Amino acid sequence: MTATDPTASTSPAAVNPVLRVPPASPAAAAAYFGASLAFHTDVSDVAAALAGDGVPGFVVVDSRSTEAWDQGHVPGAVHLPTALVPQQAEQLLDRSVPVVTYCWGPGCNGATRAALALAELGYQVKEMIGGFEYWVREGFAYETWQGPAQRPVDQLTAPVGADDCGC
Repeated sequence: MTATDPTASTSPAAVNPVLRVPPASPAAAAAYFGASLAFHTDVSDVAAALAGDGVPGFVVVDSRSTEAWDQGHVPGAVHLPTALVPQQAEQLLDRSVPVVTYCWGPGCNGATRAALALAELGYQVKEMIGGFEYWVREGFAYETWQGPAQRPVDQLTAPVGADDCGC
């Protein structure tokens, strides 16, 4: 490999594992990442929108079980477990208001399943990546069956003492 051509090599075995499959073209990358942002939002953006003045323009849906909801949930979220979306969405949600779903965290796809079910019912929907785990780890206040709670910021997920991460 050379400084001017990072993909140049003398043998296939010498190819950097990151570049073994070349990056997409800039146009393809722009399309992919633009689409990703149409489907996903993150904890920090949701928290900022909810903390802002006025109506955020979306509703947050916690797609976890009642036991998980009682353990902690985003303040103001609607509790709608994934399995109950087909039966209860119409009573709890307005189709004209976009929905942001979340579940436990990156290791759980419950929010993805809930988002799919809502989209199939005609709702505009995004998934909050990071879920409740990252809501708590980034130091945002949450509600439990016992009342409000908050934990210190995890330095591995958000800067301590800063308003945002600068992303």
